[in-house]
Amino acid sequence: MTLRAIPAGMDPAAVARIDALLDEITATHGVHIPLAVESGSRAWGFPSPDSDYDGRFVYVRPPGAHLTPWPVRDVIEFPPEAILDVNGWDLAKAIRLLLKGNAVILEWLSSPVIYRADPHFRDAFTDFARRVATREAVGRHYLHLGERQRRVYFSDGTSVAQKKIFYALRPAAALRWLRQRPDQAAAPMHFPTLMAECDPPAALTAEVDALLAAKAQTHELGAAPLSPTVAAFIDTEFDLARQAFETARPHPTDAARAEAAAFYRSVVEQISATS
Repeated sequence: MTLRAIPAGMDPAAVARIDALLDEITATHGVHIPLAVESGSRAWGFPSPDSDYDGRFVYVRPPGAHLTPWPVRDVIEFPPEAILDVNGWDLAKAIRLLLKGNAVILEWLSSPVIYRADPHFRDAFTDFARRVATREAVGRHYLHLGERQRRVYFSDGTSVAQKKIFYALRPAAALRWLRQRPDQAAAPMHFPTLMAECDPPAALTAEVDALLAAKAQTHELGAAPLSPTVAAFIDTEFDLARQAFETARPHPTDAARAEAAAFYRSVVEQISATS
């Protein structure tokens, strides 16, 4: 059985093109793709009518591809075409980044838009990821991501493209969600869910709801100064996160590295047995 979840509002031609590219990858590179999902605004829950399609996938090389002394590139990507951006990571790369605190693979595993997925792989990888991910490393990921967005788009106090606000709001909300849940390390990917669960101030909720509604209806939200309500929320959460995560230097434990090696080996062996 293969999982697939494509919302009705997605462009059938774009979806068909992504499916074709995934088939091309397996044929050309001889790899197995046990997970292919949508990332970006369509999966985060705040697409515009003209939002790009950001197809992302994890691939696994066959056992024979490991028997070489030469380094192998761990990314497969295509030049962007029109509204499509499709690329993926070798499973080994995904695991290494996960152990370093990169939250991207946690988001891919929970994406509500699935082009194709082996349910056993997705469940096993999700269980493994939740065991080895640390809130300190994930918190640093969202803090640095959010600070970069704040610095690039909102640092000078002038008008900013309103759609860019979400790229700083989402990390800020993820940091608030983590702060409220000291025993959790994986915040929801879906932005409306994330906002609802992090219990933001009522004034912020009203502004965000209005922005979401407008973004869903129009190709261009225009530009305006960052509102004091949004700015206060973002800056407060980043300040609190710096106190909690900035000085942390989490490193994967020997146990986590051993579990990662065992998980990787089991996936390669299983794919070899079923190929």
